[in-house]
Amino acid sequence: MSAGTIERPWQRWLIRLGVFIAMVILVVPGAWVVLTAFRPNIEVLARPAVWIPQQLTLHNFLGIFGQLDTQQGLPVANYFINSLVISITSTVVAIAVGMMGGYAFARFHFRGKAALFLGFMLSRTVPGVALSLPLFIIWARLGIIDTSFGLIIVYMAINIPFTIWLTDGFFRQIPADLSEAAQIDGCTRWQAFWKVEFPLARSGLASAAIFAFLTSWNEYALASQLTRTTASKTMPVGLMDFTAQFTVDWTGMSAMAVLIIIPALILTFIVQKHLIAGLTFGGVKG
Repeated sequence: MSAGTIERPWQRWLIRLGVFIAMVILVVPGAWVVLTAFRPNIEVLARPAVWIPQQLTLHNFLGIFGQLDTQQGLPVANYFINSLVISITSTVVAIAVGMMGGYAFARFHFRGKAALFLGFMLSRTVPGVALSLPLFIIWARLGIIDTSFGLIIVYMAINIPFTIWLTDGFFRQIPADLSEAAQIDGCTRWQAFWKVEFPLARSGLASAAIFAFLTSWNEYALASQLTRTTASKTMPVGLMDFTAQFTVDWTGMSAMAVLIIIPALILTFIVQKHLIAGLTFGGVKG
């Protein structure tokens, strides 16, 4: 609302109602997946549908780990390790390269700067699914199909342009005078960056890291095309192990989905303070 406009009570309640409805729409699907992970299969498949759980159990989690005699387990540990290695490696490299690229775009002037930055941004407009076929052909010729290395390269290429864009905004909010003052006091440009500018941009880099990690952790379309065996399959691709020609194991798939959600939630809560500060810090472009 414009300055001087008095917000009426009904407007305030209308806004709250809209926010509440939006939150319900966002939360209900995730909550339903979590509930399904703890419900017996007979209750999930019941007709008419059972909306309120009558029984909660851990059998679905025990089943996917092969702890039940009636169900064959899946290599969940292998999928988890693959996802962790691929996501962390691609995120670390993307942050390192993106931080240097963002700093260069924010601080230096060079020929073709605008065109190069626009090229990075345009690369983000190409859907990942559209790249799956050419990537598969190239990766097959290079011999890196069904390898963690091949998937790491793909996620690096996806995350680096986005990280450059984010970190460029963060570094633009830091006055260049701070670095110049540090250099006058005897610091080299490298020391001024690490001792002055990097600590100020740390919150922004944390938000860029969480976005890059979640992109790699949750990505399915490309991973499903470039992986074949447990040597490189990630957790999202492992969800397809619960589908057969005529049936779907909804309880097992939901249990696996909960295992995918938990690390992302833990990481988000750990860096929550830095994430919020970073999004606020980089919210205005210079």
